[in-house]
Amino acid sequence: MTGMVQDKVILVTGGSTGIGRATAQILAREGATVVIADLQDAEGAHTVESITAAGGRAEYQHVDVSDYDAVRALIAGIAARHGGLDCAFNNAGIEGPTAKIMELSVADWQRVIAINLTGVYICMKCELEQMLKQQRGGAIVSTASAAGLIGIPGAAAYNSAKHGVVGLTKTVALEYARQNIRVNAVCPGFIETPMLDRVTDASVKIREQLIGSVPLRRVAQPHEIGDAVAWLMSDKSTYVTGVALPVDGGWVAQ
Repeated sequence: MTGMVQDKVILVTGGSTGIGRATAQILAREGATVVIADLQDAEGAHTVESITAAGGRAEYQHVDVSDYDAVRALIAGIAARHGGLDCAFNNAGIEGPTAKIMELSVADWQRVIAINLTGVYICMKCELEQMLKQQRGGAIVSTASAAGLIGIPGAAAYNSAKHGVVGLTKTVALEYARQNIRVNAVCPGFIETPMLDRVTDASVKIREQLIGSVPLRRVAQPHEIGDAVAWLMSDKSTYVTGVALPVDGGWVAQ
């Protein structure tokens, strides 16, 4: 029995922890060769070990997604080692500080935008360059957020970046549909990750308030996002492009 992404070569940025780790593990289990790119080297090595121990194929590369030259070299290296790039999951991101705009420093704004939006633009640009060269189509999925679909007070930079990812996804999907390169985004809600712990400051009260705001009355596990990503990359979704898919327990439907 073959997996959903059997024999595909897939890049996962921000693949060391959380959603990225879970997605990398799912993609490898579904038959892909996974290249994890991140700055958290120890965690990245741990993710690769978990994949190879389960019989999967994976490698780790230290890359800053906001560095165009580094990302371009990353993609060239993947193509040289593995014969091309079939899919990519642009997942690397940071939450930034929780602060109203008047308390949000220009430096913090620029850092969040650089990684969460410009980083996705850079990765997408380099991934597309390789996929167009190959002339066999491809699938790109980026991590936006429920915060890319609605406003959340206290997260001006994060919200702006994630809204930007949604707009970028829709635009690029239209630009390259005729080359059979599908471009989509997932929009996670509250997910059981280290980022959620940081955002809630490990507060039980804040966590309970968040859960109470979700129609399904729970936070998601990272693999629930990974399953959606794998589907968007697979031949099960060949007519899906330009979509910002909420995976949020119904949160933004309210």
